[in-house]
Amino acid sequence: MSKLYFDRDVAWCPGCGDFLILRSLDKAIEEVGLDRRKLVLVSGIGQAAKLPHYTAANVFNGLHGRALPAATGIKLANHELEVVVTSGDGDVYGEGGNHLIHSIRRNIGIKVFVHNNQVYGLTKGQASPTSELGFVTPVQTHGVASAPLNPLAIAIVQDCSFVARSFAGNSRHLQSMIVAALRHRGGFALLDVLQPCPTYNHLNTYQWYRERVKAIADTHDPFDRAKALELAYQWGDEIPIGILYLSRRPTFESQQPALQAGPLVAQYRGAAH
Repeated sequence: MSKLYFDRDVAWCPGCGDFLILRSLDKAIEEVGLDRRKLVLVSGIGQAAKLPHYTAANVFNGLHGRALPAATGIKLANHELEVVVTSGDGDVYGEGGNHLIHSIRRNIGIKVFVHNNQVYGLTKGQASPTSELGFVTPVQTHGVASAPLNPLAIAIVQDCSFVARSFAGNSRHLQSMIVAALRHRGGFALLDVLQPCPTYNHLNTYQWYRERVKAIADTHDPFDRAKALELAYQWGDEIPIGILYLSRRPTFESQQPALQAGPLVAQYRGAAH
């Protein structure tokens, strides 16, 4: 049963892709059959980071860029929980970029869904790490001069166990990617969601994306890192969406002897008695 709460004050602008991402996540939770009492949604600061407020789950809002350390701590305290980070491109790739790299390196078993609208929405439209060259903002008045970060390529090079991309305007595809990530048991999962921002980013509209996004062919081997990197670098007239890369690595939790006796929180309760 859907657990959306739009009866409260919603901070998103009309037409924001966050609405579509929230609905797809909510449907994916139901499709997978997750017990929401064992689901923790973690976010930092930003418009995307408000998503956990509008659906039913345990919620932790952290500092800007610090969602991943909090999610790691939650997962290690109770690795039986499903821990999902849902935050924006600025929060995860900018302020939190260092945490992203090391979370992938450790292969901690959390899922990270990045709302990538290529702009900072909460702070009124300055460029984010994924903004296009030449993008003019109230801060970058002469246009962005630095090439955009390629988070999927970084994740693939780091041997991330699950790397995928989707588009907020294709709800069916997005839901399928969220379901695949939630069912993934190989460790860290990164899902980059292309999301138009109708208020502050007038370059990449819904129509712009619909003319360019294309599902990755079924013949693609996601365990082929070289082919996955080729897909990660495709951008422009054609943007591939789907699962780019999969890797078989031991999870961080499976290598911690302290967790073999069960969740740390349960061990602590036992010791307290």
